[in-house]
Amino acid sequence: MNNLCQTLTLQGTVTASRPEQLQCDLLLRSGDTVTLHFGAETTFSVLTNIDGTSHDRVPDVPGQEGSELVRKVARYLRPQDTVFVRAIRFEHAGVVRYDARAVTRMHSEPRRFLFEEPHWWMNQTRQMANAWLDDLFGDSRVYSEDDFSTRYRTHLDFYGGATDDNLQAMPTLARLIYGLSTAYLMTGDHRYRLAAAAGIQFQRSSFRILSPDGQSCLWAYGRRKGVNGTVTLVASENSDDSGAIALYEQIYGLAGLAQYYRITGDPEVLEDLRRTVRTFNTLFLDSKDANAAFPGLDGYFAHLDPVTLRPDSAALGRLQSRKNWNSVGDHIPAYLINLILALDPLPQGADPDVASFLDTCRRMLDRTTRLILEKFPDPDSLYVNERFLADWTPDHQWGWQQDRAVVGHNYKIAWNLTRVAYDQLARGRQEEARRSLQLAERLARAMVSHGSDLVRGGCFDAVERHPTNGQPLEFPWGSVKDFWQQEQAILANLILHGQTGDPEYLDQARAMSAFWNMFFLDRDNQNVFFRVNEDGLPILNGAFANKGQYAVAGYHSFELNYLAHVYTCAYVSPGASFCLYFHPSADSGFRSINVLPDFVKPGSIEIASVTINGRHRANFDPHRFQLPLEPSDLGSDVIVQFRRKS
Repeated sequence: MNNLCQTLTLQGTVTASRPEQLQCDLLLRSGDTVTLHFGAETTFSVLTNIDGTSHDRVPDVPGQEGSELVRKVARYLRPQDTVFVRAIRFEHAGVVRYDARAVTRMHSEPRRFLFEEPHWWMNQTRQMANAWLDDLFGDSRVYSEDDFSTRYRTHLDFYGGATDDNLQAMPTLARLIYGLSTAYLMTGDHRYRLAAAAGIQFQRSSFRILSPDGQSCLWAYGRRKGVNGTVTLVASENSDDSGAIALYEQIYGLAGLAQYYRITGDPEVLEDLRRTVRTFNTLFLDSKDANAAFPGLDGYFAHLDPVTLRPDSAALGRLQSRKNWNSVGDHIPAYLINLILALDPLPQGADPDVASFLDTCRRMLDRTTRLILEKFPDPDSLYVNERFLADWTPDHQWGWQQDRAVVGHNYKIAWNLTRVAYDQLARGRQEEARRSLQLAERLARAMVSHGSDLVRGGCFDAVERHPTNGQPLEFPWGSVKDFWQQEQAILANLILHGQTGDPEYLDQARAMSAFWNMFFLDRDNQNVFFRVNEDGLPILNGAFANKGQYAVAGYHSFELNYLAHVYTCAYVSPGASFCLYFHPSADSGFRSINVLPDFVKPGSIEIASVTINGRHRANFDPHRFQLPLEPSDLGSDVIVQFRRKS
């Protein structure tokens, strides 16, 4: 091709540097090596976090002579350095040339990646949590249900300001509560815990729909304020779920409740969790015990008719009697793991109803894990099937999905099956753990060449499951990258590195983390961009210019911050330690609190210290993650320091 010039992002490792010639060689993850050329306008920098603070501590090269540009090339581009380069690629008459115009290092010290420093992810959490609270509530430091009722809104503009749409959507609110709870869990800042508590009161008073006997609960989709009052919206308004009660939205309605419950043991929150889970197992579960008219083929239906509360109602149209990844697999990360972490071992002083609920959660974890292993893999594709008819026949004609894969769902399965495998190993269920890890590794390895970007880093969005273009990837729309899918890829690779010790998983995790921290952080507004193009440039049209866009509000980015922090300390950084913060409710009735950070690899971490209400506690077992509590401990701050076991 002649006269071609295009801007291109490259991520790679420097293999040779020739400062005097203003050149270096960059090895890409694709295996290709390109020669970069530098000019007077080339900029050199080091990755910054979301606050934009300079982390440039790269030393000069002793004795290096030459112009300022020569010295910069020598300083910023040394063998084994990992860098991003914004280059202009020229092609003419069979000659290809790369002129570098911006170079960004991922570290100041060799191979010491900034995003593996213990403060990195905590900093993102603080900045994002503060921005959300400031955008919604200004300078307030104490929050009430009324604050959320009058000032919370789902849709915010790019800068965090109000828009014409004053919808208050329950699933988005619940995601924000998750983020605020997680921010407290990581930092101990009471501002976040108080805001989460007020948000929960608002969620319960404004969206909870109890059954006539008070034993079950559904959550309304949202509220919309009008001139003459506020209208409660029971059915979803999202395009994929419009007119139905979507299990996906009900599941994420529990995300904030479950994370807050981990911190506090609040009994009223536990009761709402129990009521909602009971609804899942009576209205959505395909079981003859739940409804004799159902096929009884297991799994959870994805939608209910809001009038009949049945999944098989003809009024649902294309949503009738369908099952999908979200209705089965999303139980695991959204609330099940967090609930089990809070309730297992059974808290001291727990009544039989709590023990029964823990058994229910464990059965659901077993059911959803088994269904993922049995129903989702496709022998004719590297990708899982994602949508099904009632009898588990894969549905490859549904809406936009057709015969297409969402790369992030494959990574999400790999991540969550590894988490479940760790729990299975801890319980002595070796064969089940082997099966979970086998599929997790199969998917994660397949995504290296059939989902990730080996030139720039990060992973792509939707791809054709059976490409017809003769290439490893075929895109139905564009080669874009969404923020939540990068999260799944980072966590899948980090946790699999922890399990296997395979350096390829760590390399993948670093490439994904580098792309996230380079391109998805909105440093001007302390937020994340929902979608970027293949080169990392944010896409800001339509809904993607909305800070409160449906999936953004406080879930995936905070979940990434929390678990990347935990996994890096547990599996990557030698001698690392970290703290988690709890605030057990005085009303819990329990005499202990469970503090295991996640389903982690058995034997990977231990408790280093415990501080309750400012006083160090000496009588704890470093290998037991249930801490006994005295009555005077309730309502106090409990700080638990963990360290990686050598």
